[in-house]
Amino acid sequence: MVIKVKKLNDRAVLPTYGSGGAAGGHLYFAEENDVTIDCGKTAFIGTALAAEIPEGYVGLVYARSGLATKRGLAPANKVGVIDSDYRGEIKVALYNQSDKPQTVAKGERIAQMVITPYLSAVYEEVAELSDTARGEGGFGSTGSK
Repeated sequence: MVIKVKKLNDRAVLPTYGSGGAAGGHLYFAEENDVTIDCGKTAFIGTALAAEIPEGYVGLVYARSGLATKRGLAPANKVGVIDSDYRGEIKVALYNQSDKPQTVAKGERIAQMVITPYLSAVYEEVAELSDTARGEGGFGSTGSK
């Protein structure tokens, strides 16, 4: 699949894959200056990229595992959604969940984007739902082990 990507400035880097089996393409920080994110704060980090995601697909923006586990930087919304009709700059809302300020450097890999198909549902109101063995059990109802 080919995703058309527009660079919005000369610092922009097209998404890259870390290995042959990687599902997510790395997104890179492409702003002019490094950004320091204080503890418990969120910063919107620009990639200087806009993309043309085909209809029926979505770009899902996930944390980079190393950045999240080693430095405490992960998307504030947990998973960002880049819809197929969005043509603006892809930005990542990085949240600092660590106990010290973290600096994001120009050119650093900040997140990963997975392109995946989705289904649009039609939501129909009904008076009753079908029964299942689980029923209304949720939040740990299937056991802890």
